[in-house]
Amino acid sequence: MSTKALSASTHWIGGEAVAGTTDLIDVVNPATGEVVSRVPSGTAADVDRAVAAATAAFPGWAATDPAERAAVVGRISEGLRNRLEEIATTITSEMGAPITLSRQGQAGLPIMVAATFAGLAAGFNWTEEIGNSLVVREPIGVVGAITPWNFPLQQIVSKAAPALLAGNTAVLKPSEIAPLTAGILAEVAAEAGLPAGVFNVVHGTGPVVGEAIAAHPGVDMVSFTGSTRAGRRVSAVAAETVKRVALELGGKSANVILDDADLAQAVQHGVAFAFSNGGQVCGGWPRMLVPASLHDEIVELAVAAAAEYTVGDPADEATRLGPMASEAQRRRVDGYIRRGVADGATLAFGGPGKPDGFHEGAYVRPTIFTHVAPDAVIAQEEIFGPVLTIIPYVDDDQAVEIANSTMYGLTGAVFGSEDRALSIARRLRTGQVDVNGGQWNPLAPFGGYKQSGNGREFGRYGIEEFLETKSIQR
Repeated sequence: MSTKALSASTHWIGGEAVAGTTDLIDVVNPATGEVVSRVPSGTAADVDRAVAAATAAFPGWAATDPAERAAVVGRISEGLRNRLEEIATTITSEMGAPITLSRQGQAGLPIMVAATFAGLAAGFNWTEEIGNSLVVREPIGVVGAITPWNFPLQQIVSKAAPALLAGNTAVLKPSEIAPLTAGILAEVAAEAGLPAGVFNVVHGTGPVVGEAIAAHPGVDMVSFTGSTRAGRRVSAVAAETVKRVALELGGKSANVILDDADLAQAVQHGVAFAFSNGGQVCGGWPRMLVPASLHDEIVELAVAAAAEYTVGDPADEATRLGPMASEAQRRRVDGYIRRGVADGATLAFGGPGKPDGFHEGAYVRPTIFTHVAPDAVIAQEEIFGPVLTIIPYVDDDQAVEIANSTMYGLTGAVFGSEDRALSIARRLRTGQVDVNGGQWNPLAPFGGYKQSGNGREFGRYGIEEFLETKSIQR
């Protein structure tokens, strides 16, 4: 793990490390309970300083040629690549992601995303002629970014790369649970030639620093990723200054397995997307919708697949499931597992309590419930842990009805014959649907319907999120 002062004990404001108050927040390794670092507990005054730095830097950065802005973002990607192992081990220590996942996803994905955005600048339509009008796409201004702990660096880069490419400056509040890679990114960005004040980091809690960013009159836009409850609060606070708010919130996505699907493929993918990152993925698939006639066969396949998910020390290369990101999250997930048992769902795998041999650390048992009612609490509320609910349906219409029955609409999946699966995918009220394990595309938009949010990330859609539109008549 990095022990540099930047990532351990400072904000980053105006291009330099800035000490906070004497109040510090412990960063805890959830596998051991050990305090691995501390970050300052920021204040509204720290946010004021960061916004002032971002405001001062905005005119120069906005006037920089997009090609040069893209070159800086590209160098940031390379700088992150050069520190991949440091990033991976840092994330494993601060939030418990297994080291193999940390290398491939937690560290590897933001490197790819930043490079992808850098490559889009040349072909992006920054201006457009419509009749006698010149339509110009311009940066919004100062962007406040508030990011979660489950994919700490990836969620930051998904906002910072397009926002900076579009010519904005930024003030970031990373999660206080997993804040350390924000410091690494700030250091890499400075080395890449990003001017001082363009990217600023203020550590702290949501109720203090997050609310100060959302309410600040000098912040022109807030981009938030986190829970739906917290997203509602950000929207309410930001409404006072009528700033733009982009929200990427929770999910309770459904994996619909049709009766003509390749069951082995569908279940293998389904369990993987339910348990990946310990189930702490807003776009995961915690609900598996299955034909009633195939329920028992699919349960048998799912239990066999779940048995392959080795729980263990996240620093061990063989571990597939580490701890939850915090003890609070462990208690939350375990509470939902106990609720499922109490409400009468059939426990097919796992269950409440810690796995055998894990007396220390924020570990839970990977769990599968079957014969789950569509309106059960564990089928409706976001658990954010390795808990899969298997729900039977009688026909395609009921499958669609159940899939659409939650307040969320972030992602989903359908497995079956191609035309039929595509037809079902079109009927799902969700922002992204994978058909038969379709590969993730960093150029395609990602974002939710309903209470899963209102923004879009990735590709040109991610750049457009951070631009104003001006028309000039001639």
